[in-house]
Amino acid sequence: IFQDLGTDVIQSAVEGYNACLFAYGQTSTGKTYTMTGTEVDEVGLIPRICEGLFSHVEACEDEQTTFKIEISYLEIYNERVRDLLKPGFTNEKYTLKVREHPKDGPYVQDLSSHTVKNYSEIFNLLDTGNENRTTATTHMHEHSSRSHAIVTLLFTQALLEDDLPREIISKVHLVDLAGSERADTTSTLNYKSRLKEGANINKSLVTLGNVIKSLGKIFIRIEDPSSPRRPQTLFIPYRDSVLTWLLRDSLGGNSKTIMISTITPASQYYNETLSTLRYAQRAKNIVNKPTINEVCIECLFNYYLRHIISL
Repeated sequence: IFQDLGTDVIQSAVEGYNACLFAYGQTSTGKTYTMTGTEVDEVGLIPRICEGLFSHVEACEDEQTTFKIEISYLEIYNERVRDLLKPGFTNEKYTLKVREHPKDGPYVQDLSSHTVKNYSEIFNLLDTGNENRTTATTHMHEHSSRSHAIVTLLFTQALLEDDLPREIISKVHLVDLAGSERADTTSTLNYKSRLKEGANINKSLVTLGNVIKSLGKIFIRIEDPSSPRRPQTLFIPYRDSVLTWLLRDSLGGNSKTIMISTITPASQYYNETLSTLRYAQRAKNIVNKPTINEVCIECLFNYYLRHIISL
């Protein structure tokens, strides 16, 4: 899977594009195993992608090119955001707020960002975040993830070409979604608490499905020559959940996005499997518009110089 998909994420980041990779499926179908893995010799896509980025840095860094990698790790639990890498972590209330930047779009206020110099440092941070995630025992999984987790890598390349500085900034979202399931299949000892969790999980996943469905309809109409010249404007419900709001650019925006669908071979979960496959089919209709995120340092300098002179 890493050779087929993970290397594409690394290449996109190196070329200056934003990228997103997320796993969706029923509980106990291997999402977290695929994304994070288990032991050191069975690491998942997230640590492998991080290692691949550092391999590129080691191979390409010189006097003309420098790199910086920053990581943040958050959890969306009951529609609230928590920093999984907060120093001195405790079970505090989920108080982080999602804000809207006029240029950069949605972001999490006060979310910690950690600059890492090597793979060992980033692996330790991932391990810390994984330990802090909210899990619960369900009938289907002993340690079921009850939250959505988003690892974000900010990959900055500072280049000097013909004595002119350039900066390329790529943002990579690596997402492990909570499992989609019916309430009767996730009964636990703390039933009421799990029922509330399940309602919020399903709310965000339903919203994700609605976003994917709406975007798919838009692009089908664009590509269908028989559709009306001016198709009806569709509302994309990004803000109906924290998950879709934060991933807005990854869904129909400035990002190269990969969706992994995980399913079970068990026949009793036929309906859940069919639902997952329908998600994937709709997602295939979405066409993102990725662009290289390049900053011209000289242009910024001239802009701020003109601004200072005008004061």
